[in-house]
Amino acid sequence: MMGEKQSDSAPGKRARLRAMIALAAFAALLGVLFAARPDDLYLWVKALHIIAVISWMAALLYMPRLFIYHTDAPRGSPQSETFKIMEQRLLKVIMNPAMMITWGLGLYLAWDVYGFRGGWLHAKLLSVLLLTLVHVHYSRAVAAFGRDENRRNARYWRLMNEVPTLLMILIVILVVVKPF
Repeated sequence: MMGEKQSDSAPGKRARLRAMIALAAFAALLGVLFAARPDDLYLWVKALHIIAVISWMAALLYMPRLFIYHTDAPRGSPQSETFKIMEQRLLKVIMNPAMMITWGLGLYLAWDVYGFRGGWLHAKLLSVLLLTLVHVHYSRAVAAFGRDENRRNARYWRLMNEVPTLLMILIVILVVVKPF
């Protein structure tokens, strides 16, 4: 362990293992909740959905910051290689699982609680779809950076850093205020 860098493969394997254990525990908790069907199941699902959303948003807000710094690192440099690892791990260990859990629990709530009715809900789903497109864009950027083929400058990534924030604000307003 001494002298081991976080960019080595062993810490990455341990991070993946911890993430898989956390996902398995999350899935087990959901399984127990859905099997037991407690009276407050809605509240449990809602709480887990919010936890997943927070995780997804944290990753969506952090990823473009990595891109900004990666853009400034010379191709092939140790810094660039480290950013590649950081971006890959953020995408695979946090961002992708959090998005899938967010969608799964969110669709369950939309169906079970609201029956997919309400203009605010349709607007929210559209906004979450747009957030998912941002996620896909970031995923493609991770792949491009991984191949040393990034064609965007740091200014572009600074602007892209604002898109998830604006969508999050819209989504929260739609969920809390339900304006239509």
